[in-house]
Amino acid sequence: MARAKANGIEIEYETLGSAKDPAILLVMGFALQMTRWPEGLKRGLADAGFRVIWFDNRDVGLSTEFTQYTPPSPMDVLTAAMTGQDASKLVPYTVKDMAADAAGLLDAIGVDRADILGVSMGGMIAQHMALDHAHKVRKLIPVMTSSGDPSLPPSTPEAMAALTAVPLARTPEAVSAIAVSTQHAIGSHPDLRNSAEIIRQRTIEDFHRSDRPLGAMRQYAAILGTPRWHERLGSVRAPTLVLHGADDPLIRPAAGRDIARRIPGAVFKSYPRWGHDLADRMSETLVADIVPFLRA
Repeated sequence: MARAKANGIEIEYETLGSAKDPAILLVMGFALQMTRWPEGLKRGLADAGFRVIWFDNRDVGLSTEFTQYTPPSPMDVLTAAMTGQDASKLVPYTVKDMAADAAGLLDAIGVDRADILGVSMGGMIAQHMALDHAHKVRKLIPVMTSSGDPSLPPSTPEAMAALTAVPLARTPEAVSAIAVSTQHAIGSHPDLRNSAEIIRQRTIEDFHRSDRPLGAMRQYAAILGTPRWHERLGSVRAPTLVLHGADDPLIRPAAGRDIARRIPGAVFKSYPRWGHDLADRMSETLVADIVPFLRA
């Protein structure tokens, strides 16, 4: 792994493939570390001739932690946003700042332009890169994410409860138990999602690498406090492929369709039995759809 200074912070990142190959930047979702990208997805893209770059978002993993900021109350941020106030003033940073991090990382490692693939919150970051740093974005792939339109169908109550569940203790065992129950609530069909043992093992490994519960709370506040951007998506000029699980209970497929509807020429594709997770078994399928789009 390597470290770069970008947008005033330090970002932990890693690459796979030749620096001479066209770059694709993978942007991770809420509260997850860069370690969660499936090996099959990274290797499949690299074997297809792409330089794959992935990194820890601010406040998770080994990138800069914003310890100087106390996480605001999610209800206060949400209430401000719903009543027409500028909720961005209540949060330490927004998704726009995280997009500037990602664009800055590309500059720091000498990548003029890249394809951007982001999942969940990472898909929101990717959209903001296409909006605010368009010169850095060759093609855009938002995955299991939303346009930010507040009128879209909400998460199921079970999915939201799973996402916001708190472990009884801050131990590897308790945190991994929450991770397993969360993936059972929001993840793919049992035939597709990773086993409970794999989820537990990877969560424990991540816990020992970096445990930042307050960082996750600040990221959640960033999502809630970011000014809505759906009405700006018509200005995106990067060719766009939107991918979504048909069985996603956290960010519903309608949210992905809305992105594709708003971005000129965008293509939407959904996958049966796929929920809101990075199931290893999806890697081959995703690579088979992503690579032709990038090469076209």
